Amino acid sequence: MFVTDIRKEFYDVVVNQRVALFVSPDIDALCACKVLQALFHCDQVQYTLVPVAGWQDLGTAFMEHKEQYQYFVLINCGANVDLLETLQPEEDSVFFICDTHRPVDVVNVYNDTQIKLLIKQDDDLGVPSYDDIFRDDEEDEEGDGDDSGNESDGSAEPSGKRRRYDEDALERRIERQRARREWEARRSLIMNITITPSYTSLVMFELAWVMSKDTKDMLWWSVIGVTDQWVHDKIPHMKYVTDIATLQRHVSRHNHRNEDEENSLSIDCMRITFEYDLRLVLYQHWSLYESICNSCYTSCSFKLWSINGQKKLQEFLADMGLPLKQVRQKFNSMDMSIKENLREVIEESANKFSMKDIRVQTFAVNFGFKNRFLASDVVHAAAALLENVEKDEMPTDNFIKALDCLSRSNLERLHLGIDLAKKKLKAIQQTVASCICTNLILSQGPFLYCHLLEGTPDVKLFSKPLALTLLCKYLLKFSCVCVFCFIRSFFGRAFEKAAESTSSRTLHDHFDTSVIELKMEDRGKFLDALITLLS
Repeated sequence: MFVTDIRKEFYDVVVNQRVALFVSPDIDALCACKVLQALFHCDQVQYTLVPVAGWQDLGTAFMEHKEQYQYFVLINCGANVDLLETLQPEEDSVFFICDTHRPVDVVNVYNDTQIKLLIKQDDDLGVPSYDDIFRDDEEDEEGDGDDSGNESDGSAEPSGKRRRYDEDALERRIERQRARREWEARRSLIMNITITPSYTSLVMFELAWVMSKDTKDMLWWSVIGVTDQWVHDKIPHMKYVTDIATLQRHVSRHNHRNEDEENSLSIDCMRITFEYDLRLVLYQHWSLYESICNSCYTSCSFKLWSINGQKKLQEFLADMGLPLKQVRQKFNSMDMSIKENLREVIEESANKFSMKDIRVQTFAVNFGFKNRFLASDVVHAAAALLENVEKDEMPTDNFIKALDCLSRSNLERLHLGIDLAKKKLKAIQQTVASCICTNLILSQGPFLYCHLLEGTPDVKLFSKPLALTLLCKYLLKFSCVCVFCFIRSFFGRAFEKAAESTSSRTLHDHFDTSVIELKMEDRGKFLDALITLLS
């Protein structure tokens, strides 16, 4: 069931209990985890944090902890399946689910004892009625029994009446079977309801706000969580703009509250600001040239994989009037006179090259006087640490490192994540250019299809969901295709049906249903079925 009062129905319930915290490996979930950890530390709540990368991990973690815990908090996992059917828990186990994955399984909505959904609701959820989802099979059995009883009772009647009884019973049975088939078809269509994706980090921050325990750190984590959903195309741009306005009010409130405090002048002070900044990835921690070449927006606009695109880039730099020596060196080393008006200069030239959306609403944070980061910088850094493939480390180790980089006391790790993010973005750019130049992007009717050949550089990186998502985003932008994030959930359902109809050997272990693993031998028949389904 949906929780309407998150403080009363969730936090007040677990505050005096031992809690198992299962967290999915994505940035929004990490930020929600940080907020909830801060609240738990404030109230001395005992908890165990367990990273879970997929359904198998979730099942294993639950089996290991079900004897010690009654209350389980699931962050960005668990909402889009029948969780009780999946985990088979005891009747006293209670699951609090804060999940952005869509669609939500309706069975979770109607379970009001063990499943508590910490999900922000739309005005019109479109939740189907109980009778459309659940049906008592005993009614059909009793009806069949009555019909058979009528037939046996009618055996002593004349043959004409017995024939009429037989015909009536047969008609009633056929009518019930028809009604059941219609109910099953209707149920299969509405077993999942689509609610506009939200953010677990923002839900947890608003919980802290309601309890008057919110801090600037919590606010910054929720900003990162919202930005993550936008960077990885999990929400439409208009929703991002709307929710940024909500966060802006909180930022103004915190900045105003701390204006007269002594620590506002401290060298270690933290200040969050709302601003319009450039859609250039990591440009303040990179050279301007590298950032332009590896940002999705500018590289797609210039079509940098082509010779004409490279010429266009040179024309753009010339139009800005910036020396190549300045553009190619680190941003921090550029002349102050250039940096002061850099945004205005870039925006003016970008308008001439049909890049009118070069600026975007975002937030920045300053730690003292030296360290400044955009929210998107932290998203890319944390994602790179989370999916680091350079060292053969356990996923749990990467999870902890990504979680640590969100703390302002661990800026060294954040800078390490930024360096990894640069390598990742270069790998994506090179892979996209290679796919386009070798015609690996094929149109399969209702969708585009790209096969990365074995031996492709950095192919190991794209076995990770977030890196794969960014690669797909770049490929779609390069192919001039406009897509909405909601299509991903429909792809997930289509993948399941295509695999089922062709008996393809697939592994649906990711919480994001649009990411599956498929045996190479079954690729042909799986794609044929997918084309048929989506046509």
